[in-house]
Amino acid sequence: MTDYVLVHGAWHGSWCWARVRRLLTAAGHQVFTPTLTGLGERSHLLSRDVGLDTHVADVTNLMAWEDLRDIVLVGHSYGGAVVRHVADRMPDRIRSLIYLDAFVPENGKSLFDYMPDGGNVMRQLATAHGDGWKIPPMPAAQFAVNAADTAWVDRQCTIHPLSSCETQARISGACDSIPTIGYILARGYDGPFGQFYAKAAERRWWREELPCGHDVMLDVPNELTAFLLQRA
Repeated sequence: MTDYVLVHGAWHGSWCWARVRRLLTAAGHQVFTPTLTGLGERSHLLSRDVGLDTHVADVTNLMAWEDLRDIVLVGHSYGGAVVRHVADRMPDRIRSLIYLDAFVPENGKSLFDYMPDGGNVMRQLATAHGDGWKIPPMPAAQFAVNAADTAWVDRQCTIHPLSSCETQARISGACDSIPTIGYILARGYDGPFGQFYAKAAERRWWREELPCGHDVMLDVPNELTAFLLQRA
């Protein structure tokens, strides 16, 4: 049995992992899908104090209190920044680190540093619709979510704290010492993630591609689960 910890991206929550969670559990594994503070069913906890550090603590605390070791840690989209910090702080507890169409920030860089517009659109949305510190959810169709799930995803997504995307990463490099590291790219979404996929090749991480939209776990849960089992 393997312990999996699956971390969602911006605006999402544990709900987005339900299909993959069921498949992994049916295969005999233990699966944790924490909802980050201020999102999903924990959206009532959102405040100006919630940011990237809070979300890193959400996952490190889960691992500590559940005494999880030898785990497979997966981060999707914004969750890539979260798991990178978690792996940097607790590398001895992680067997495999997987970035799923995710940000992989370098030390001193924020997520906005990797976006073509430097995050200007997100800041404008926060100013116009989020009191200057909250980013309203982007339409699911913009992330090439499959048509059958688009309306449901739009209903499920919640506001995300702007500061979490502006915070500079504090990485020592220990995260890159994990025994197995990989990157899965969603080929059906034209986002900013190709640069991290290319960097993964330079680092000699394993790489895979899937022909789907950004929410890989919703579009192709069976194929994604197969990769997670194979690469564990």
